[in-house]
Amino acid sequence: MKICLVNANPKKGNKKRNIKKIEKIVKGEDAELYVFGEMFLTGYICREEIVSLAEKEDGESIKEIQKIARNKECGIIFGMPIEKRSGLIYNSAVMVTPHKVYIYSKNFLANFGPFEEKFYFAPGNDLPIFDTEYGKIGMCICYDIFFPELVKGMSLKGADLIACISASPSTTKIYFEKVLPARAIENTVFVSYSNLVGEEDGLTFWGGGQIYSPKGDLLARAEYFKEDFVTYDIDFELLREARIGRPTLKNTKPDLFLDLYNIAKDKDVFNEYVRMGIKIGEKIKNKMSINEIEVYGNEDVAFGIKLSVKCDKIKVIPSDSIKAIFIGKEKVEINAEDI
Repeated sequence: MKICLVNANPKKGNKKRNIKKIEKIVKGEDAELYVFGEMFLTGYICREEIVSLAEKEDGESIKEIQKIARNKECGIIFGMPIEKRSGLIYNSAVMVTPHKVYIYSKNFLANFGPFEEKFYFAPGNDLPIFDTEYGKIGMCICYDIFFPELVKGMSLKGADLIACISASPSTTKIYFEKVLPARAIENTVFVSYSNLVGEEDGLTFWGGGQIYSPKGDLLARAEYFKEDFVTYDIDFELLREARIGRPTLKNTKPDLFLDLYNIAKDKDVFNEYVRMGIKIGEKIKNKMSINEIEVYGNEDVAFGIKLSVKCDKIKVIPSDSIKAIFIGKEKVEINAEDI
């Protein structure tokens, strides 16, 4: 799949002119998927004007860009403000194809230094994967890329390419060029990056669109600090070699995400049955080799036991009384009332 990563300078507040720029680049270059930067449709620093510039998910700008995609038989990714509900505006990445529209809304809003995103945008709370004719693609936006759990989640859900669109000023260039290959390596996915270029209200965007292999190798990069583009023909067959050689997705431990949730939220996510299952499992853990388990109770009790003893062969027998029979070279029965 040939991807074209575009450094371009949008005209702030001028959607028609920015759509014309998209059309010119798409018509002039040979690729299957074209990727523009964060908030490219409107410009990045729009402040209160963002309310009048935002559009619905079926708005006119998306329809116009989809016409461009349809005429070229290609996909186009770009950033824009989306008003999903009345008065709730999201910083979104939109991918249009000839027949479909896919939308991702930025989860992690930058609100430090020169950034004021939380004043104008609502945060997203999903990590969708888009199964397209160009591949299985996850999208993220700028500051999102600094949260490995987001990209990990997309990768576990099936993404082979993470397309990051950005409005990164020159002071953050060093961080992005360290983080991007790390996300590729730790998830064995292709990672592409498309940034704005030019100046807005004192911020200088550095461009530098680039793509990394699932082994973290830099495959192509556009010029810094000038309008430019770079194309690269992605060979998704490279994923197999990378994932066999360094099986980070296969070796990911989902149980740790529950711990991360507890730490981040500072609360216990488990109900009383799960906690009881954990206690039952802790009583037998490391005392015998377990081949299978019969759990009397419910699925939550079984889940708690599984978290403790890491045995996948569990049979659940619905019961008002809670106990478990652990089967290995011997059988050991543990009743909840004895704990």
